[in-house]
Amino acid sequence: MRFLSQWWRWVKRGLLALTLLLALWQGWYFGWVVWWKYYNPDMTRFMEIRLDELKKKKPRAELKHHWLDYQRISTNLKRAVIAAEDDKFVDHEGFDWEGIQKALEKNQKKGKVVAGGSTISQQLAKNLFLSPSKTPWRKGQEAIITVMLEALWDKQRILEVYLNVVEWGEGVFGADSAARRYYGIPASQLSAEQAARLAVMLPAPRRYEKNPYSDFVSGRTQVILGRMQYSEIP
Repeated sequence: MRFLSQWWRWVKRGLLALTLLLALWQGWYFGWVVWWKYYNPDMTRFMEIRLDELKKKKPRAELKHHWLDYQRISTNLKRAVIAAEDDKFVDHEGFDWEGIQKALEKNQKKGKVVAGGSTISQQLAKNLFLSPSKTPWRKGQEAIITVMLEALWDKQRILEVYLNVVEWGEGVFGADSAARRYYGIPASQLSAEQAARLAVMLPAPRRYEKNPYSDFVSGRTQVILGRMQYSEIP
């Protein structure tokens, strides 16, 4: 009995220590979410990962990334990204449950993961802090960070940061760098067609940049162009 009592005491201490460790870990994320509410991120976890990959091939490699304030980003791009990635962005609280259900059904039908159902808020959480892996732990942590973002930031800030940090090609991050990379203009000058084409690239930018005018990208661009007029932006 004495042995069991001591064993149980150590188990409780271990669980308490684990709980405190997890709380501290989430507090670290929370602190950065609060900071980035007011200050623009210079580097995200996704940027770090991609830069490390590039430097293995070319040690002096650098990322193309230039911040552009929300008001200076083309309204066309805002509408296009919402139309392509998250048409319920302004209404949901971080999760599109209907979209997630449709994605699960589509994946079950195909027998593999072909759709994710992630919102812009979820994608931002992943880009800021996590990796491209699709483990249950990463998805769980993504959900927690998404709740933090939605609770502390307004929709305009979420979209502003997303458009400025999301990957748009090999070493290309953010709307302004993307606009200059593909069209030679700042993101403030993007036309509706240019914006729609950029939005179509988002799910797999490093693949689509090899042929940004492929039949698939061009066809999908026309679909997004038709949906942009219904996109509500913050």
